[in-house]
Amino acid sequence: MSAPIGLTAVKGSDTIQIMSHNKIEARPVFSLVIPVWNEQAVIPVLYERIVQVMDGLGERWEVIFVNDGSSDRSLEMLTELHERDDRVKVLSFSRNFGHQIAITAGFDYADGDAVIVMDADLQDPPEVLLRMIEKWREGYDVAYAVRTKREGETAFKLWTASAFYRLIRKIADVDIPIDAGDFRLMDRRVVLTMRRLREKNRFMRGLSSWVGFKQVAVEYERAPRYAGETKYPLSKMMRLAFNAITSFSHVPLQLATYTGFIFAGISGIAIIIAIVMRLAGNQQLLGQATTLVSVLFLGGVQLIFLGIIGEYLGRIYDEVKNRPLYIISEAYGFEHPSPPLHRSRRIGGHSDGRNGASAQEEATAPETINE
Repeated sequence: MSAPIGLTAVKGSDTIQIMSHNKIEARPVFSLVIPVWNEQAVIPVLYERIVQVMDGLGERWEVIFVNDGSSDRSLEMLTELHERDDRVKVLSFSRNFGHQIAITAGFDYADGDAVIVMDADLQDPPEVLLRMIEKWREGYDVAYAVRTKREGETAFKLWTASAFYRLIRKIADVDIPIDAGDFRLMDRRVVLTMRRLREKNRFMRGLSSWVGFKQVAVEYERAPRYAGETKYPLSKMMRLAFNAITSFSHVPLQLATYTGFIFAGISGIAIIIAIVMRLAGNQQLLGQATTLVSVLFLGGVQLIFLGIIGEYLGRIYDEVKNRPLYIISEAYGFEHPSPPLHRSRRIGGHSDGRNGASAQEEATAPETINE
């Protein structure tokens, strides 16, 4: 195992580093970022398939596994892989911070000229990477995978996923592709740009669309999970949906305004009708039932919109607290105790002729203040 580096505190950054393990290696062309949470049954097969695909390219590469607080043997297995293959690097969170945060940490540490995000469950086939890399070499900055078929998932999940993607595309401020998950390849300049986006409630595929650049879709059929259980139950899917909507759309807040005007208009018309009917001697509006139902209905509508406003306010509160996005307890295979986000970078191209990150782009990362 690599020799540990001492305790390091980082001020003014989004990362608190507790311990890391030092290893020096040349800068790779490709960096794979793979979040891991209780995936001990998948890790050996995942590693073999990645090696088979990436070694065939004849380029330097690395894979960064981000252990998101696993309670099984995932971390132990990943460190064993690191001992066997120094291209395997491991970040281990101090607790479970979530899938989107794990992707962010991988971006912060990735050294490659192109960075590829994929899930550990093998629903994202490593073989699709070759088509993404081909698009990147054609000049595209982002190649995102679009699912044409999803095997091994329930009808309910398929329906809710389809409805969500179409809803977010309709109401979002940016064009978020339909049926595209986090499985994608991004050029280094895109990753450097995304490192500057440090919001707390993250929807990474939306942020990837927000930064722009030249993007292209790569279609594929999503395989069933190789082993284990889904890491996105209904509760997490709902939380991700709320994060996506509140991060990229003001429509729910605008809906409250529109609804208020509609009910105000209806109330005005109803008052006029009631006055006319009372003057005409019509007694049909007498009684409390109508009033009670109306009050309860409007009260329910008000509570719904107060809840929507609360969702936005809660996210503002999260930003104001300015806590770090994640805490790393251990890191294996990295040259420095702080991520590349907080240090200067060397500059260069790679073998297919595309330029590496420019000096101006490299200088956009904030500096670290070490105590």
